[in-house]
Amino acid sequence: MAGDRRAAGALGGTGAAGAPPGQGAVGAPGRPWSRYDDARTTVVRDILRTVISALAAQAGRDRLDILDAGGGTGGFAVPLASLGHNVTVIDPSADSLAAAERRAAEISVPISVVQGDVTDLAMVAGEASADLVLCHSVLEYVDSPADAMASIAQVLRPAGAVSVLAASSVAAVIHRALAGRFDDARRLLAGIGGSGPEAGPPRRFTLAAVVGLIEGAGLRAGRAHGVRVFADLVPGMFADADPGAADALVALERAASAHPAFHDVATQFHIVGYR
Repeated sequence: MAGDRRAAGALGGTGAAGAPPGQGAVGAPGRPWSRYDDARTTVVRDILRTVISALAAQAGRDRLDILDAGGGTGGFAVPLASLGHNVTVIDPSADSLAAAERRAAEISVPISVVQGDVTDLAMVAGEASADLVLCHSVLEYVDSPADAMASIAQVLRPAGAVSVLAASSVAAVIHRALAGRFDDARRLLAGIGGSGPEAGPPRRFTLAAVVGLIEGAGLRAGRAHGVRVFADLVPGMFADADPGAADALVALERAASAHPAFHDVATQFHIVGYR
């Protein structure tokens, strides 16, 4: 389908690049994603490209209805809207939503923005109204991750999907230890072991906890991927000094992302939940 080809091309190389978690994957407005491609965002964009292509083929239409819960300044929403999809960003920050609108206006792309919380999804969009919901770095901050996931499940159409990106509690321990913050690392380590998320916010999760949230909402958890397995551990000077190092790091991240042994040590992990 034409829509499938546009989705594959655009998510592989058009739109805005990513930023640290909690900032809605912020990138430079109107610039190709490929110019800002780095090992911290590649895996998620690869997965979204595949998921969107499959959803469009299954729905038999080029245009999907997409909700970006906690989508911030539109780093993912605007590129998806540029493919012709109907995209609505819901975020509690009025400033972030204004930035998303400016980002969309700079490349003449229509998006809808609504100030609200993930628990407002059904009220904003209606039940069974979305083909895809993005839930990226959101569960860390909501009052109840279980309620948030239930709200997402409520708005998904049959065969719809949710893209979940969450912070790893194991990686948080490793990163603090490597930074010499041993007491912080031990404190975080003490919180790991239960089947649920940390008390937070901000929370961090084990992979099992996120799978439990997805399945607890009546959804089927798909394959997990590690995100930023090595990218947050490698000093940026290495990639800057060697023109081929950045590409090599991206290739390494792609290879490691699907390997189960690296899921917990990745800074984040990504799972797609299916209706």
